[in-house]
Amino acid sequence: MVVRPTTGMAMVRRGAPLEPWTFERRDLRPDDVAVEVLWCGVCASDVAALQGVDEARLPLVVGHEFTGRVREVGDSVTWFAAGDLVAVGNVVDSCGVCEECRAGFENYCRVGPTPTYLGTDRRDGLPTQGAWSGEHVVRDRFAHALPAALDPAAAAPLMCAGITVWEALQHWSVGPGRSVGVVGLGGLGHLAVRFARALGARVTVFTTSAGKREAALALGADEVVVSSESDQMRAQGRLRARHRRR
Repeated sequence: MVVRPTTGMAMVRRGAPLEPWTFERRDLRPDDVAVEVLWCGVCASDVAALQGVDEARLPLVVGHEFTGRVREVGDSVTWFAAGDLVAVGNVVDSCGVCEECRAGFENYCRVGPTPTYLGTDRRDGLPTQGAWSGEHVVRDRFAHALPAALDPAAAAPLMCAGITVWEALQHWSVGPGRSVGVVGLGGLGHLAVRFARALGARVTVFTTSAGKREAALALGADEVVVSSESDQMRAQGRLRARHRRR
């Protein structure tokens, strides 16, 4: 079997520091894309995986929000060519035939999606390894063209935190005339404010830290409520009650 060697930062022994580890990616199937990893985010789930992984799943390379440049494509791939910039998230395969997959919600695959790491390849049964590595190989439908205007380094978190909040905003048809409350101004909250504002909604940030007020306003929030301040929360309750009576 032909394979593609690459090197990643792996946990080789439970609790040990990460170290370089050379391993093999599969050679390209007809619908595969080989991606040179340029940038990869650090997600809380990466940290949790490294802290909680079973010894039997080691070595482990994490990293599921990454951008990179296409090196090579399989014979059936028409969407991408060598040199294209792409972004990949935490799902790299699914059954493709269930109702959810056909609707474009592969993350809800009835059989179960294949994650970028700590998963099992649906065809060869080998464990998947993440993008804290030099190269990743994914099915073409799980790579997404990266617009030239986006900085590849800044875009990587859009494939995890960004998708998480974007799906909720789309589900509720957020746009002009709608109001959005964002609880917390961490990584997801930061992106939720930016997205909701860009969609034309009025944005209120709820935070326990008054020190985040200026940051929230700079990101585009219309209003900041410090949730530990009871008078501010009561005022929000009265405002929402008036809206419901209209």
